[in-house]
Formats: sequence, C-alpha cells, structure tokens
Amino acid sequence: MNTKRVGALLGIAAVASIGLAACSDDGGSTTTADGEECDVTSTIAASGATSQRNAMNVFSNEFDAQCGGQLDYNANGSGSGISEFIGGQSVFAGSDSPLKEEEATQAEQACGAPAWNLPMVFGPIAVAYKLEGVDQPLTLSPQVMAQIFKGEIKKWNDPAIAELNEGVDIPDTDIVVIFRSDESGTTDNFQKYLDAAAGDAWGNGAGKTFQGGTGQGANGNDGVASAIANADGAITYTEWSFATGQNLDIANVTTSASEDEGVELNAETVGKTIDTAQLVNEEGNDLAIDTASFYEPTEAGAYPLVMPTYEIVCSKYEDVETGQAVKQFLKVAASEDVQAQLEDEGYIPVPQEFREKLTTAIDAIEA
Repeated sequence: MNTKRVGALLGIAAVASIGLAACSDDGGSTTTADGEECDVTSTIAASGATSQRNAMNVFSNEFDAQCGGQLDYNANGSGSGISEFIGGQSVFAGSDSPLKEEEATQAEQACGAPAWNLPMVFGPIAVAYKLEGVDQPLTLSPQVMAQIFKGEIKKWNDPAIAELNEGVDIPDTDIVVIFRSDESGTTDNFQKYLDAAAGDAWGNGAGKTFQGGTGQGANGNDGVASAIANADGAITYTEWSFATGQNLDIANVTTSASEDEGVELNAETVGKTIDTAQLVNEEGNDLAIDTASFYEPTEAGAYPLVMPTYEIVCSKYEDVETGQAVKQFLKVAASEDVQAQLEDEGYIPVPQEFREKLTTAIDAIEA
C-alpha cells in the first residue's frame, strides 16, 4: 500500500476530528438505512469526474447522516482523479472511463492489490445547445454531430441539419463548439460514441482529450454548460444534470434502431439502454461496463449516450481505518434509498441487478 494514501486520509482526519466527534453523542455506532452498523471517525479524500459532482453531494450528505463520516471530494476531472489515486493522494478516484491497462498496472502497484472499477452513477450525456428563435428540440444524427464537432458543419441551417428537422425554421446562425479543456471521461465517452456510431464521419478516435480540432474550451461539465448558457449558437456535450441545471436545449438523437425519429433524453429512454449493459469481465469484482452496445442500440427508443461513472478503489487497503471508511461510504452510496435520490439530480439510479453486483464487490474489499 502506498504510504501517501494513508497519510492523505489521516492528515485530513486530524483536521476534522473535532467536527467528527460532534457527529455522535456517546461515541457509539450508528445504523444505515439498510440496517447495517456504521461508525466512521475519519474523513476520506477522493477526486475525479465532474460529472458526478451532484451525485457526490448526495452521497456525502448521507454518509455523514448515516455513519458520521466525511467525504472530501475534489471534482477536478477524471484524468486528474486517476492520477491522484495512482499517486496516493486520494483513497479512491471518480472516473467516467474505467482504468486503461497501463493505469490499472500503476494502480495495482500503488494499492498493493488490483484496483476495481465500480459503476456507482449512471449519467446520460446531453448534446446541449442554445439557439435563439427555435422553440422545439432539434434532432441530430451521429454523423451530423461528428461533422459539427469537427468544424465541418458551421451553420445551424446547414442542409444536413435541416433535412433532419423538416418544418423547423432554423436561423442562419454560426455554430460555436464548446469542448472540455481538461482531461475528461465525458469527452472520452462522447468520442467513443462518435467513433462507433458516426463511422467515417468522425475518424478522430477517442480519449480524454477532445480531438475535434475546433471550438473553444471550458473546464469541467459546469464550465461547458455555463459557456453555452451565455452564447447563442453554441453547442456542447455535457452530463445531463448540468444541462438541465442551466436550462439548456437538448438535442434528440437518431440511432441505428430509431433512424426516422430522434430519441429524446429522459429516464425511460436511458433505462432501456442500461438494461442492455454487459460487463467487460463477467467474472470477478471489477465491474467495468462494455458500453459499445449503448452506442448502436438494437431497441427503438433507447438513448445511446449513456455514461457509467466509476469509483475506482483498491481491492485491498492495508490501513484498516482507510479500508473500512471507503467500504462504508460505498455501501451508503449503493443503497437503494440513496440511489433513488439521484433521479432529482439528473442521474439514473443503478439498476437492481447492478446493485447486487456492487454490494458483492464492496463486501469483497479487504481491509
């Protein structure tokens, strides 16, 4: 176990000890909503995906209420979160993409045991825009999106967009692409989608860095959503809750199973997609999801841009206090009652089948 990881937890815990002591009247244990004994006397430090910032607020509040524990989560992007986890500066990382092979090797060295990808939050990616004079959602195909985000389609009334939106009076407004300037799992997922669904129209590959070669950068999901809100003609990709938080317009998306009519982003259409999810490895407790089937759905009415966000954890923590605190936090976050609260924040609760897998994996973490 990387000794920095223990120091990251215990150093913060020392600062927070007075506040933590106040969480319990008699020093006795508390009980979670699921009836499990839960008493945490330390603060855990984590960082990563901005997409789950609002979900982490829910998890943190419940962790405090149910266990007396504190979470210090820095929403600084998936890339930074993974780097800090590997570097021993945090006890887990939030990421919109599972660990790559090289990252998994580095994480195993840091943990002294394999790291696991645990999908705790499902957040749809919205293709959000602001276009004055249009009062109904526009429909976009993956091919048209690819051309927009490569800078090849430059006007909103381009014939390719108009063809998908017959009867809609679209203004001759310049398109302004807003992309994530930080290393982002949301960017990675969006580009994986374009690479799979748009075919040769994209051709720029994926990765946490935007590959479109056009537009203006902004930091974090909140940054791109705020930028769109203030710029007529702008378009971006962002986690759903940030788009709704800024009251942005959200495009309907055509799919391989819904070519004639765009699919609206809502809980029902996202639920259809999540129901098709398959794990990369069906055996074991590393629960990375193969999202390839999401991008080209076979069921009509399934929204294709769905992003699982992972808590990347050590499968074994040498420091008992650290490991137990992480396990209790994850148990609270994965519980049915807490997951249900995520709907109000623009996320989709983890389906029952996945919650059972999550519970098994969390219980298997050694401390």
